[in-house]
Amino acid sequence: MGQRNDVAESISEIFTRMQEKAAERQRASSSLARTGSELRHDPAAVLRPRRNLLPDRHPTRDFFVADILDWALKDDRHSMEHPIFSLSKNPDRRVRHYEHNGNSVTIKPGADGLATIWDKDVLIYLVSQVVEGLNRGREDAKSRKVRFRVYDYLVSTNRPVGGEHYKRLEAGLDRLKGTTIKTNVVTGGVRIKHAFGLIDDWRIVERSPTDERMMGVEVTLSEWLYNAIVAREVLTLNRDYFRLGGALERRLYELGRKHCGHQPKWTVGMELLHKKSGSSDLLKRFRAAIKRLVLADGLPDYRLKYDSETDQVTFNSKNARVPCASPAEANFSGTQIP
Repeated sequence: MGQRNDVAESISEIFTRMQEKAAERQRASSSLARTGSELRHDPAAVLRPRRNLLPDRHPTRDFFVADILDWALKDDRHSMEHPIFSLSKNPDRRVRHYEHNGNSVTIKPGADGLATIWDKDVLIYLVSQVVEGLNRGREDAKSRKVRFRVYDYLVSTNRPVGGEHYKRLEAGLDRLKGTTIKTNVVTGGVRIKHAFGLIDDWRIVERSPTDERMMGVEVTLSEWLYNAIVAREVLTLNRDYFRLGGALERRLYELGRKHCGHQPKWTVGMELLHKKSGSSDLLKRFRAAIKRLVLADGLPDYRLKYDSETDQVTFNSKNARVPCASPAEANFSGTQIP
């Protein structure tokens, strides 16, 4: 009985193999027939490699991937002009209001405090990537949603890549989301008069497989900021900006860069500079800090000079190719709401 079963199984296996070989011959025959037809209509087809790629089912994404390696450091002119960011690493929960050339800006912190000038590094990085993407004609750069790898961001902004800095980025994104601005400043030819966040939202799109660190993040830029990007209302910064160790140094460099024109210097009164910087120090302490920075001479591109008789600070270009000047904006007045 067992021998009969073995014979039956062997016959079944032989029959199955015969069917498979017949199917292979049929497929080969069909392929040759198609190839022959292609050659009759297009003899050069035999020289072209056959394409095995699947169709691109999503040619236009609803987000921009910040994966450009060679990009210029960019910052939007409006946040460089107005003292939006806190210069303190301690939570700053004060409401600020500024008037300038008919434009008004009110900055309100969220529950986590006001976004700091260190948090702004995220915006500078994303603005730089989007501007470069638009310059290269990338379709995905037309989206306000930007995805980036946290490691790339940390390296590009001259930060350590330890786990603590992943957590700091998350806290910074919370502050950027919580900080709101009410303004009538024109960006991209559009006057927006409403309250909005520095970013609309953010979310983690990839976590580390070994811990809770966020590896990939998606940020939606505010319409106000994106309008400025599209209108190219941005300025190029020196890469050494990310090497500046002090918040006031960074803010002074921004102001010097913002007020660059076609003259070799920009002179501003100490009281006006104090207001434009957004510093919470008393004026006399601010003046002392400026004097120390004048002696240190550590700003990229610009050298500071203080005149004690006029109580003015002059920004001089260190490089003739990096001019710096515009008339001092004497009608700028800043008040702080208690």
